[in-house]
Amino acid sequence: MALPSFRSAFHLDRAFNWFPGHMARGLREIQTQLQKTDVVVEVRDARIPLSSINPQLEQLANHKDHVVVYNKADLADPASRPSIIQNIRRFTGQQQVLFTSTHIDRDVRRIIEYAAARARTDPLRYPSVTVTVIGMPNVGKSSLINAMRRIGVGKGKAAPTGANPGVTRRVAGVIRVLEDPPVYLVDSPGVMVPYIADPIRSFKVALTGGMKEDVTDVEVLADYLLYQLNQKRNRTYCDMFHLTEPSDDIAQVLPAIARRIGALKKGGGHHLDWAARHFIKQFQLGKFGRYTLDDMTQDNVEMFFRTYQRPVRSRTRQRKEERAERIQARRAKQLAKGTHKQSYQR
Repeated sequence: MALPSFRSAFHLDRAFNWFPGHMARGLREIQTQLQKTDVVVEVRDARIPLSSINPQLEQLANHKDHVVVYNKADLADPASRPSIIQNIRRFTGQQQVLFTSTHIDRDVRRIIEYAAARARTDPLRYPSVTVTVIGMPNVGKSSLINAMRRIGVGKGKAAPTGANPGVTRRVAGVIRVLEDPPVYLVDSPGVMVPYIADPIRSFKVALTGGMKEDVTDVEVLADYLLYQLNQKRNRTYCDMFHLTEPSDDIAQVLPAIARRIGALKKGGGHHLDWAARHFIKQFQLGKFGRYTLDDMTQDNVEMFFRTYQRPVRSRTRQRKEERAERIQARRAKQLAKGTHKQSYQR
């Protein structure tokens, strides 16, 4: 049987964006906290090694002893790891790049040892070491902290975690993760890039769970997942949802998923949104295999780093900034007029 033809590109006309007020506040709190920090652990998602970079966080961290940790490495394609390390070092100068899975103790222990080495090599300067953990939403910061606490001092959960992004909303208190030498961790809220102009990048972040569901379109996101699976010739979804052959049409796939999971409406029809959520969840759990969604070829990485430092403002934000500038100019003019009047009266 001939293989069906699949789309060679996924076309989008809009991006998903999510930057609630608590993130702006969180960014200010992180900036203050970093003044009291010895080591910054910036956590990213190994499935989206480029798309999970927030330039604002990276710029804050670059003035400190800075470690980049690609978490959820057990869900990412292991073949992409050498390219990630090579390109991140080449284009950012960042030498400390680690990969972790929070259920693999060896990975987590390397972060603890990195921080502890500061105190061991220079105990006068570092009688204790404070580590602040930063990153975008749902990259696994709190889970990583809990794993470090469990391994370092044998204690249980200290930082709240959840399947949805945005569980941590404020810079948290200090958590001890090692007794000798003393190593302390500070959790921080996940901070999204204020405005993502590239629709595909926003879809990658959403697909890996980095955005609130209500700012996305789950059926379109499920279609993007289908496109990704077909690009890799991954037919796992056919067996999982009892499809006789691969399909490039999400309108055929979602009803099949709905029938498989029992997402049926009374009187007929399918709950397509339920089916889409289930489809996406299977990807997030690694049921379709290990995926790195970002293209880590040198040309693509170079293009990313050439443009990512220049954030694109949304129209709403641009209007607000222009309005603030007009108000400031008007006030300055009024102040100057008042000063001139007082001088004339004297």
